[in-house]
Amino acid sequence: MSFDTLTPAWYVLHTRSRFENVVSEGLQKKAIEVFLPRITVASRRKDRKKMIRVPLFPGYLFVRSDLHPTRHLDILKTVGAVKLVGDKQGPISVQEETVQSLRIMVTVEGPISTGTLFSKGQRVLVINGPFAGVIGIFDRYRGSDRVVVFIEALGQFAAAEVDAGDVEPVPDLSSPGPRHR
Repeated sequence: MSFDTLTPAWYVLHTRSRFENVVSEGLQKKAIEVFLPRITVASRRKDRKKMIRVPLFPGYLFVRSDLHPTRHLDILKTVGAVKLVGDKQGPISVQEETVQSLRIMVTVEGPISTGTLFSKGQRVLVINGPFAGVIGIFDRYRGSDRVVVFIEALGQFAAAEVDAGDVEPVPDLSSPGPRHR
């Protein structure tokens, strides 16, 4: 394939946790087109009520590129960038219509519900709240915004109920990744 015939497409870029804004700004400085969909939500702080802008998909943003090897490397060398989402053959592009739909969604003043669907038995990490840092096993949803997580300690399980937004899946580290020499 000739690099002259590569056509730009949208790709999903995985970022370090809470680095979406840093990566977005870094890519914009490199003149790479970026889309970081954000929504307005009520702050979770108990001491004050405040509306804040947060990423619609925490840990991810969209990048438009033709993925020429030089530009691909520029994207991945951006501070906070982890990898382009894809499979064994490489990054998978996102349809233009999907990105346009997301652009429309985030401009509308109204509630947008997001979240990760967990399956029973899935390993999860609690990222906020009193149980932050705890790795457990997802058990079930309890209401619209709460989940029950089993935490193993001393050969026994304890159940903890946490906000669904405070839990994220633990990456599967058993799958073969790039080898370093």
